[in-house]
Parts: sequence; C-alpha cells; structure tokens
Amino acid sequence: MINSELFAGLGIPIDYGRNPRRPGYAEAQELEDVEPNILGRMQKLTPETARAWRQMKSAALTDGIELLLVSGFRSVRYQVDLIRNKLASGHDIESILKVNAAPGFSEHHTGHAIDIATPGTRPLTEEFESSPAFAWLTQHARRFNFTMPYARNNPYGFAYEPWHWSQLSVQAKRRAHRA
Repeated sequence: MINSELFAGLGIPIDYGRNPRRPGYAEAQELEDVEPNILGRMQKLTPETARAWRQMKSAALTDGIELLLVSGFRSVRYQVDLIRNKLASGHDIESILKVNAAPGFSEHHTGHAIDIATPGTRPLTEEFESSPAFAWLTQHARRFNFTMPYARNNPYGFAYEPWHWSQLSVQAKRRAHRA
C-alpha cells in the first residue's frame, strides 16, 4: 500500500500501524461530489455515504441543528501533502500523527468518513463536543450508520475527535455478514 521510502521521507516510523494497531485503507474508487466544505472546496464521498450525509444533515436541520461538512474523501497524495505542510510549518511528526493518520491509514481515503462542524464553534476542535450539533449526532447519527471512532482513549491512539464521524464500522459489519 505505502512504501517505506515515503514514510522515511516524512519521518513516519516504519512500524506505524502495528503498535497501536491501526487498519490501512485503500482509496475509494467510486465517489461523487457532495457539496462545498466550509472553505468552498467541493467534497466527495461514496454514493452511499453521500446519501446518508444528506439525509442526516436534513434530519438535523429539521430539528434546528445545522451540520457543516469540513472534510470528506482525502486521497493518499492529499494526506502526504497535509503532513508535509504541517512539517514545513514546524510541527513534529509525533504530534502530527496524533491528529492525522499516516498516508494509507486515514478513514478519509475510503470516502466513508466526514469531519463535521457547526456554526458557533471553531472547526476541528474539541469545543465541538459542547455544541447542540454534537449532542444531536450522539443521539441520532447511528440512524444514518455513522459512528464516532475516535472517542477519548480510543484503541488507535488518536487524539479525541468529536467532529470525525464514519460509516466504516457499519461497512465492515455488512461485509462480514455477507461473507
């Protein structure tokens, strides 16, 4: 999936993904435009996740909650550039890897993961957990097959991310059920 030269060039430990255990992810093959994110850049998701996102966003709005899309699909190349930009701005690789998965290990590669914001809170910060949007997601996101994989003390060793929601656990259960 990812070569060791790329990891070495970014300063990512060669054993990344083994301790703690983190799954690798392939890039989605089928994506569709969903909507521009909060910066105006068009975001893509798999058709199934795009449909679920639209339904969830609409249901939340019916309840008076505005959900904003921050990030959807990210290619491996985008993940590399994201890490390079953070390194260039003076961040160390250890702190970067607490909030950004190494290339090939991001749920965003699958097109089944989204980062969510809401008006009144800074995007991609823990203050999101104090918002009515987070309370709504905690109560209703499962109806749309979204879960929050990076809770406090998650087994992957990532920082707590109350804004990151994914359909991957549901996708894995469906694949296992079909097998």
